[in-house]
Amino acid sequence: MPRSPELDEFALIARHFAPLARTHPGSLGLLDDAALLDIEAGQRLVVTSDMALEGVHFGADDPPELIGRKVLRYNLSDLAAMGAAPLAYVLSLAKPEARSSEWVGALATGLGRDQEEFGIALVGGDMTLSPGPAVLSITALGQVPADGGLLRSGAQPGDAVVVSGTIGDAALGLLVKQGGISEPAASDVEYLVGRYRLPEPRVRLGQALGGIASAAIDVSDGLVADLGHIADASGVGATIDAERVPLSPAAQRALARDGRLLAKVITGGDDYELLFSVPGDRIGQIEALGPDIGVAVTRIGSIVEGSGVQVIGEDGRPLAFERQGYRHF
Repeated sequence: MPRSPELDEFALIARHFAPLARTHPGSLGLLDDAALLDIEAGQRLVVTSDMALEGVHFGADDPPELIGRKVLRYNLSDLAAMGAAPLAYVLSLAKPEARSSEWVGALATGLGRDQEEFGIALVGGDMTLSPGPAVLSITALGQVPADGGLLRSGAQPGDAVVVSGTIGDAALGLLVKQGGISEPAASDVEYLVGRYRLPEPRVRLGQALGGIASAAIDVSDGLVADLGHIADASGVGATIDAERVPLSPAAQRALARDGRLLAKVITGGDDYELLFSVPGDRIGQIEALGPDIGVAVTRIGSIVEGSGVQVIGEDGRPLAFERQGYRHF
């Protein structure tokens, strides 16, 4: 039996995704095999890619409008961690047969909202039917000055460790969805689950860190694990003062009820905040950024000689965790 035109690949692209590509001339209206993109003189191209699988990175009950935005924001956060300005992205979607055209349309609507907010446009991709769960893969492109860009490998002993926003909200939000937090307030449920479903990529902050930060990463796998990536790439060690880690009021209330959640907060991941090192003589520049960028930045530790990451508790002793962060395998 022939499929309904509404569910045909080309009809779906024309209806839901071609409008997202009209703001970028290099997309060629999604009518060709590839896009043609120009990059400004004196700039380097930054390329990042993330994949999200239903049942692993998002729930089957999550609103499709938020799913598309979440996956795009994974990539925008990676661009931010490199200090890059967003340019364009390509989207590949494996759509389960059970998902309707309306589901695809809602996903595209969400992407459109974030395109406007972050100044990025769809320029291509692919779509196929899936016999299993939904899979989304986005590759995002950005640009940095040819002599700029943030790397993980520049941290030096004596640098301060700084993080944006608050930590642990997304991990607690997932725990709330799984029923792992007892009797949270309704407002806390909405906030924490919202932070899990829709992270806030710190694009403006990332661009502002150029020439100030010595190394940077976004917190996707967990605060401890991701600082470990900076430490490994830079050949240094690092410390985190647990009492300095910035927490939202909702996270503070959760920890007040159950102090064991500290491990989940510090190692849980999905925060998509920026974590970076800053030489001591540039701390004042970092502190001045917060009000202009619209996000708080907090010094939480130091880069030290050696290797690995230690989290120091209120008694001055290192804390031990079963794991340092999320592992994909």
